[in-house]
Amino acid sequence: MTSVEAATASAAEGLVGDRYNGRSGSRQVTLIQREHLAAIASHLGLERIAPEQLRRNIVVEGINLAALKDHRFRLGTATLAWTGECHPCSRMEEAFGPGGYNAVRSHGGITARVIESGTIAVGDRLERLPATSL
Repeated sequence: MTSVEAATASAAEGLVGDRYNGRSGSRQVTLIQREHLAAIASHLGLERIAPEQLRRNIVVEGINLAALKDHRFRLGTATLAWTGECHPCSRMEEAFGPGGYNAVRSHGGITARVIESGTIAVGDRLERLPATSL
């Protein structure tokens, strides 16, 4: 995992430079709430966890990602569409040890696809757009 200050989101390919770049479908981008990182750490009895340990693309704060269900949203100059919840996988046990999977349950964030290409940078505000048929 590499942290960057800005990324290009491509409607055709997802996040440019991401290991899953070039794949179409519903899981082009993953997002997690910063507030959930603290909750997961608390469940594990840790002071903190790094976003990279969860392997999510984007960390946001101050917005309930579940409220984006069935919505499009703008992040930077890109437009994305909610496609589902990002459930934990068995790698959470590898990353955090026993209990890692359960600690991430209901805190794993969401998946999205890129609808309109653009740039997403650290500090960009996430704006929920009116509901549409996805």
